[in-house]
Formats: sequence, structure tokens, C-alpha cells
Amino acid sequence: MMKDELLKVHPSSFMLYLFLIVTMFTPFSVTGCSLDLLQVGEQGIITSCKIQDDLILKKLKSLGITTGTVITLEQQFPSLIIKAGKILLDVEKEVVCAIYVRIIV
Repeated sequence: MMKDELLKVHPSSFMLYLFLIVTMFTPFSVTGCSLDLLQVGEQGIITSCKIQDDLILKKLKSLGITTGTVITLEQQFPSLIIKAGKILLDVEKEVVCAIYVRIIV
């Protein structure tokens, strides 16, 4: 589109056009996700835990699995195993899906 043509377009169309141009050339990266999206060997820092079951939450806390803890996904199959410090834990899929991490690159 030429400059003169841009001036004749409706303002909302122009803003959409400008948004598309900016987003097409803006680099992005995924820095946070649910723990179940990590690949084996990747590390993350726990940012939140959305577990509703108080018993599971207390157990994780007693093992030191809290906000700020660095964890590594050690294994995905046949069971999910995470490592926090020197502790290896076999964690249920529902729990893993409820733990959110910031990926360490």
C-alpha cells in the first residue's frame, strides 16, 4: 500500500494493518508454561501452583516444591519424574498440569 492509500483507509483498518506489520516482525519466545509442556532435561522455576487438593499441596510443600523452586523434568514416560534439588519425584499428570514454571534457558 502506498502512503496516499493508507491515508484514505478507515482508521480502524489502518490500526489493524499497522498491528499486523508490527507483530509479523516482532520476535517472541515462550518463557513460561505449565510443567507438562517441558521437554526432558529442561529446567524451570516454579511461578505458581494451581492445585486444589490441600493434601497434595501440603505434600509438595513439605518436599520443598514451592514457588521459586528450580525443577528439572527428568522423565515423561511411563511416568512423569521431576527433580528438585536432590529429590526425584514421580508426579501425577494432574499435578504436573497445575504447576507453572518460568523456563530457564
